[in-house]
Amino acid sequence: MAQHASVSVRVAAPASRVFTLVSDLSRMGDWSPECERVEWLDGAKGTAVGARFKGHNRRGQRRWSTNGKVVALEDGREVAFDITSVANLPVARWTYRVEAEGDDACTLTERWDDRRGSVMKVLGRLATGVKDRDEHNTKGMEETLQRIKAAAETQ
Repeated sequence: MAQHASVSVRVAAPASRVFTLVSDLSRMGDWSPECERVEWLDGAKGTAVGARFKGHNRRGQRRWSTNGKVVALEDGREVAFDITSVANLPVARWTYRVEAEGDDACTLTERWDDRRGSVMKVLGRLATGVKDRDEHNTKGMEETLQRIKAAAETQ
């Protein structure tokens, strides 16, 4: 059964500013406690539907990479990407949604949809050292959103 987690935060900044931050996937290393950086592949220069990237991740001494593909981009509102591992086995879909609350505030939501099968769950646990991915990702999303909020509110 697919699992998911979702975290939202209210940001005292225009939705357009927040969307600019979250839709620039090359900045994921600035926000995420797990992703160090994103490397665009196949000549991609930025976030666009179909653009592929490699995510470089770390947790303590453990390091691993994943493959990503942007699957949704609704200007000003939503960006989503699918993550796969070696041999293109499904791992997750990550979605960021921005909902305006007037001109100077918005709600930012990050959602993680687990797409791993049982084999990938075991391999993922071995590679990352994370036993409870739901709890781990929820905590990571809270940290990610607080970093984005801080950046958006201080610009």
